[in-house]
Amino acid sequence: MPAGERIGSYVKRAEQARTAAKLAVLKPAGVTEAQYAALLFLTENPGISAAALARLCGVTPPTMNTVLTNLVDRGLIERTPHPWHRNVLETRLTEKGESVMHDADARAIAVERSVGDGFTDSERETLFRLLSRCADLFDTARAEIPARFQT
Repeated sequence: MPAGERIGSYVKRAEQARTAAKLAVLKPAGVTEAQYAALLFLTENPGISAAALARLCGVTPPTMNTVLTNLVDRGLIERTPHPWHRNVLETRLTEKGESVMHDADARAIAVERSVGDGFTDSERETLFRLLSRCADLFDTARAEIPARFQT
């Protein structure tokens, strides 16, 4: 099957272009894309655990712990023991983290809007629906992979 006929090639190309655009605008804000994703989800879910944050950001728990360590070292987040579950650390933005997040988010939104403006409302809705369906179909394909291809 030629690369030009593979859905994954187009998904990957779009993902690489998105990553490059986000990196370009986030660098002046002083955060990586992974750090921005963590800050974004922390804004929406203050106190969330590292494991739950890793799931939201689509990374492994060890990767998220590295991201969080870097954010703590920069004073952008704080982690404190959960009042009932002492083994769970709650993670929250600091005042400095909120400021950095505000700047980074404005930059990321500008990229999202620039791309979104290239589509009509109907096209955007169709794109969202098709990308969601594509992700679901890749998940189904992964679950159906014959054992001979899994080793």
